[in-house]
Amino acid sequence: MKLVYVFDAYCGWSHGFSATLREVVSRHPDLPIEVVSGGLFTGPRRVPIREFGHVQGANAQIAELTGAAFGEGYERLIVDGSFVMDSEAAARGVAALRQAAPGRAAELAIALQQAFYVDGLSLSEPATYRKVAEEAGLNAEAVVAAFEGPEAPHTAADDFHRAAELGVTSFPTLLADDGERAVPLARGHATADDIDRRLASLV
Repeated sequence: MKLVYVFDAYCGWSHGFSATLREVVSRHPDLPIEVVSGGLFTGPRRVPIREFGHVQGANAQIAELTGAAFGEGYERLIVDGSFVMDSEAAARGVAALRQAAPGRAAELAIALQQAFYVDGLSLSEPATYRKVAEEAGLNAEAVVAAFEGPEAPHTAADDFHRAAELGVTSFPTLLADDGERAVPLARGHATADDIDRRLASLV
């Protein structure tokens, strides 16, 4: 069995799930985890962040429920309002990091969300992936090359297709996949204990 984590790097609830994900991974080092990007902000939803009027209220709720931090760099983006969240670019970045260190995909997804939600870095900029890769001890040049390369749009599309194939329509979603079926363990918010109970019921 493996875990499948479907998230969007620009999803506040996915950022809020980071602590739970980190704990689940530490409790179950024997369980491989596949990380898949969803396409939350694509097409007509790629608009300035000011058009999502609910963002600050939602973030306050996420912080209260999960303890997730939203940093000053990110808050400056909210105040300015012109920043455009592009999930296709973020998915290319997730794929580039995942390619560099497949066994660390969950850790790198968390680091990427920190880069945006704490530091306020754009997930459309190669410099962000260079920074995340360097801090993780990865080959930063290879990660940036994968992010910018001709195959990158295909890796993003493949992830979006995989998320749809799994029937995931909201982020984050954590699934247990035994090769025959994928069973939801968490949608939106859950604790590591909640997930452990659900995992135990599958065995």
